[in-house]
Amino acid sequence: MINITVWGEGRHEKTNEVVKSIYPDGMHTVIAKGLEEDADFKVTTAFLDQDDEHGLSEELLANTDVLTWWGHCAHGDVKDEIVARVHKRVLEGMGLIVLHSGHYSKIFKKLMGTSCSLTWREAGEKERLWVCNPAHPITQGIDKYFEIPHTEMYGEPFGVPAADEQIFISWFEGGEVFRSGLTYYRGNGKVFYFRPGHETYPIYFDENVKLVLKNAVKWAKSDYTWNDACPNVPIDQAPEPITRQGEGLHLDGDDGFK
Repeated sequence: MINITVWGEGRHEKTNEVVKSIYPDGMHTVIAKGLEEDADFKVTTAFLDQDDEHGLSEELLANTDVLTWWGHCAHGDVKDEIVARVHKRVLEGMGLIVLHSGHYSKIFKKLMGTSCSLTWREAGEKERLWVCNPAHPITQGIDKYFEIPHTEMYGEPFGVPAADEQIFISWFEGGEVFRSGLTYYRGNGKVFYFRPGHETYPIYFDENVKLVLKNAVKWAKSDYTWNDACPNVPIDQAPEPITRQGEGLHLDGDDGFK
């Protein structure tokens, strides 16, 4: 069983009638329903205004194998201490799937260490997503490409580090291209950025998009958790005998830097 937390802002459907007509209970609920089609997934939802921790308590994250993140209009409202909490869990081994406008989220920027900027246009144009790596677990069951009939364009340059793996590249009706599926390894955690998912189009109902997300969850789950620490190793615990040379700055048993 894979424990998944689907996080979303939950703001657009409360203020925009178009979004409300497509995602009346928020995009995160539709994403969650798509994932729940897999019997091996246990899915929980959380959203920005759920409580003073944005629904992302220490306990919830400790029991989350993979977190999906959709954000857009309220990146700045996410508390820095919650971002730090999520960041710590990713380094420990929690998978993170960042969706669409989540490229500008605090957590994605923190993990990338760059601006994560891009070009964009809202014209309801067609997007064709080409598979760059047909052998990758995330692309299993997907043809050479699939299309989304109407969407927002994202274009290059995309201000992210070179990816560990490029999974998809998108072509748009207006001629732009975009690296729309990228994987990164951060600490013991796996991160997947997946571009499709604009709020005014029913993209998360698309069967190919749902399949990519299911595959991505299975890929992102780690079988190992690394508890980040910086312990002192006393001389008498070294694999080989040591004769101390000179004066040290730290005492044996000190578990951190001064």
